[in-house]
Formats: sequence, C-alpha cells, structure tokens
Amino acid sequence: MKKILVLFLLISFSATSQNMTIERLGEIITQNADSVEVKGNSWNFSINNQLLICIADKKANRMRIISPIAERKQMNEELLLNALVANFHTALDVKYALSDEIIWSIFTHPLKELSEHQLKDAIVQVYNANMTFGTTFSSTTLTFPGNTKKEKVAKRIYPKEKI
Repeated sequence: MKKILVLFLLISFSATSQNMTIERLGEIITQNADSVEVKGNSWNFSINNQLLICIADKKANRMRIISPIAERKQMNEELLLNALVANFHTALDVKYALSDEIIWSIFTHPLKELSEHQLKDAIVQVYNANMTFGTTFSSTTLTFPGNTKKEKVAKRIYPKEKI
C-alpha cells in the first residue's frame, strides 16, 4: 500500500510540474514588459517606467523578480513596520525586503515548477507592491484577515529614484 501511495505522489508531482525554462522565462518577460535589457540569466525590464529585475538560476532551480523601492536611509521606522505587517496581510506572494541598504519588493519561486500564469501574476504583484509602498502596501486587492491596522502614512513621502 505504501508503494502505491508513493508511486501515486510521484506521478502526481511530475504531472503538475511546469518545466519552466530560462528561455521561456525570457520570452514571457519580453512579451509583457515595456522594455527589456538581457544580461545572461538576468533581465532588467520596465513596466510603466518602473524598473523590475528577474534573475534565474537553472542549476539552483530558483528565480526571483525584484524591484527597488527606495534607499533605507529615506525610510522611517513606521514605514518599515508597516511593510512587515503588509508581508503578513497584504503583500501576499511578494514580500518587502532590505538588501544593500535598498528596500525592495521581491518574489521568489522554484524555476522549473513556475507556470506562465504564476510568472505573469508575480510581475504584476512585484510592480503593485512597489507602487503601493507607503500607502496600502499591497500586491493585489486581496487581504488576509487579521490586524491590518497601519498608521496613516502620506503617499510617497520620499523621492522615487531609479537605482
């Protein structure tokens, strides 16, 4: 019985595997972006003049889409705490993160298992999370229930600069 269950799970998993490739990833990004600059397994692209970056690693079976929001020194504690609350309730598949003193909106996923629909949705969510930082801190119109109360923050209280 255990062998049948294991076989069933293996077949189910392989049947749902998406087999996303680096090449297909690049095609989908190119089809959906306003402009694209390719650097190996990395794509710098824009949507409505907002920079997004996709980095893929076939060997590690990982990909990520990121978008710079602002420098850390431009943030106050209230904005950072609101971003942490949003990571739980309103950022959904995207998260706010800090790296190299830059605040980013970021989506990560196993590459091979990524579907075309998930990729397109991730691009939209990373873009939305970037654009709503400082206001609703949301990647979609969905919200997980719970304490989502945030302090009222003025819209875009810091300059938006390309990095």
